[in-house]
Amino acid sequence: MELLLNSIKMDWPVLLPIFACSIIVVGVVISKWSFYKKNQRDINIYMRELNRDLSKNDLNGAQNTALRCGGVVGEVIEEAVRIFSEQKKGFSRSFDISAALATRKLESHLTILGTIGGVAPFLGLFGTVVRILLTFDIMAGAGNQAATVASGIGSALIATAFGLGVAIVAVIFFNSFQSWVKHFEDDFQLIKLLFLSFVDSEESNYSSSSTKVNM
Repeated sequence: MELLLNSIKMDWPVLLPIFACSIIVVGVVISKWSFYKKNQRDINIYMRELNRDLSKNDLNGAQNTALRCGGVVGEVIEEAVRIFSEQKKGFSRSFDISAALATRKLESHLTILGTIGGVAPFLGLFGTVVRILLTFDIMAGAGNQAATVASGIGSALIATAFGLGVAIVAVIFFNSFQSWVKHFEDDFQLIKLLFLSFVDSEESNYSSSSTKVNM
């Protein structure tokens, strides 16, 4: 404990950036975790309701389903209903744009975690190198003392450990949040496939009726 306190006291200029990174990581993790939990939905429930509404061609009912769903998924469903009612032929491309915008919202600030996960170990290594150089300077003035060497190396390794700890936490949550985003993207694809099935069925019915008229 004493070694840690001495390291913070002596090496605070090089430890400060790592400490700032740790604060940023905690803030981003709390923000994104609460955002994902708030927007998480059981898509199966709303898929059944949407299927029933679309099979009856009840777009108002589909809009109400989107409102009941809420969150990012509800916004995507609401946009899908709007596109379905206005431009069925270009549904796929228009929906992909809406889904991409929703995904961008979900991925916001994740690059911060990825960047800190890559940079924090180097910040720790930089602090270690600085402390070792200072230790060598002290040794040159005080003579070769084992206690001085041990204390200097121990203090230097604290910066590396601190940097690695911040990086590990950042990478773990970065990967976890990326898998969460992938789950949302899978939900968006299910919504798209459901609407496309009704777009295709309407086009098939139209083609069949046109053929009968021509005959």
